[in-house]
Amino acid sequence: MTAYRSISWIAAFSWMAVIFYLSHQPGSASSDLSSGIVATLLNFIDQVAPNLELNVESFHTFVRKNAHFMAYLFLSLLSLNAWKSSGYRGWKQLFLGFGMCVLFAATDEIHQLFIEGRSGEVRDVLIDSTGAAVGVGVYMIAAKVVGLWKNSDDKQKKAEL
Repeated sequence: MTAYRSISWIAAFSWMAVIFYLSHQPGSASSDLSSGIVATLLNFIDQVAPNLELNVESFHTFVRKNAHFMAYLFLSLLSLNAWKSSGYRGWKQLFLGFGMCVLFAATDEIHQLFIEGRSGEVRDVLIDSTGAAVGVGVYMIAAKVVGLWKNSDDKQKKAEL
């Protein structure tokens, strides 16, 4: 196994471990963490836009759900890279990377059913999956852009010869 492949898989599984760790926290600890983040964001918003009135509870929900979205967007990028490092390309790579994220999201929500003060939510699996799908889209666009740059570099080198 090449070092790049090992690092790619270690990165993906490490991020999954972070998600699992955060999901394994009791509801009170998870709420305290997100409340602290929300308080920091609200303080920043108050300094930037002091007259802006926000519903704190709605904003708290917005932050929590966006954390799901972003965590799985990042996981999809890591998993797509890991599958690519293992020799998978094209639709197979996209299917495996996205499928890995959706499966992990579902099992993570089931895991939360056994944690005090937590619940497993189908809605969260959908949010996680949407984040993963956006990550796949970002990955595809980045691959196209890099491919175009790579192709234009190749064309330029050939033209110079």
